[in-house]
Amino acid sequence: MSTETGVAEAYRHCEAVTREQAANFYYGIRLLPGERRHAMCAVYAFARRVDDIGDGTLAPEEKLRRLDEETRALAANEAAGATAVNAARNPGAASGEDQVLVALADAQRHFPIESDVLGELIEGVRMDLAGTSYESFDELVVYCRRVAGAIGRVCLAIFGLRDDAGADPEHAARLADELGVALQLTNILRDVREDAQIGRVYLPSEDLRRFGVTIRTGSEDGPLDADAEQLERLSALVRFECERAREWFDRGMTLTSLLDRRSAACVLAMAGIYRRLLDRIEQHPAEVAHRRMSLPAHEKAWVAARGLLGVGA
Repeated sequence: MSTETGVAEAYRHCEAVTREQAANFYYGIRLLPGERRHAMCAVYAFARRVDDIGDGTLAPEEKLRRLDEETRALAANEAAGATAVNAARNPGAASGEDQVLVALADAQRHFPIESDVLGELIEGVRMDLAGTSYESFDELVVYCRRVAGAIGRVCLAIFGLRDDAGADPEHAARLADELGVALQLTNILRDVREDAQIGRVYLPSEDLRRFGVTIRTGSEDGPLDADAEQLERLSALVRFECERAREWFDRGMTLTSLLDRRSAACVLAMAGIYRRLLDRIEQHPAEVAHRRMSLPAHEKAWVAARGLLGVGA
């Protein structure tokens, strides 16, 4: 098999993973031209694998071992490309066996994707495995920057800035980071019930105390007692956190003015779906105690179409 054929197959694998597992993101990713779309799918497939390690059923020590593997693989990827990656992960294996890392190595040859930034995602997952909780919102933001802000910065490396935007790259990176934080805050609000069932509480402890909310972990019945007063308190807390997330969206979405049309459309579609989901959560805040909220496919497609038209910034 030629190198070109192996890379093409690796990208097809990553695109299949993205299409199947990233319903919200794929609406935006598919609006990109081919080379950027391939790179975005490679990044997503890698991020998905890291997330799956953290959220899976393996023993904690095995999860940490696998995260160490991914860290070494990133270093090998950056140092010597796909051949070194496969040797680092599986000594004696032929180049091309790990399709995700083959695609990622090729993407890194075409775009300034820094392995250190992807490594921040791994460090964020380590925080989950350590059972880290967050006393303050500022502490939670550190986690959000690692698991989502870093991905925002990687996406910016793939998009690039418009030549005529006259933008400061550091300022653009901050906007990409803030948009990633906004998406992660939305995820946290959406997943309150599921996270509590596996023993995780991301909402800041100081906010829980302020609103008088106690989240119960490890219970299949949900994070709260089915008590009207508790649900009312939870609703007030969720609306408060939604307003915070909206502020991060408002800052982050200004990034679209610095991007070319196709990249801006991608961001408007991906972030637009999450911002619309945030609206839904804010309208029905008590629902997060009962289910994982989502948008129907036709609504996501509508948001993506608006993004293509440049609507929603």
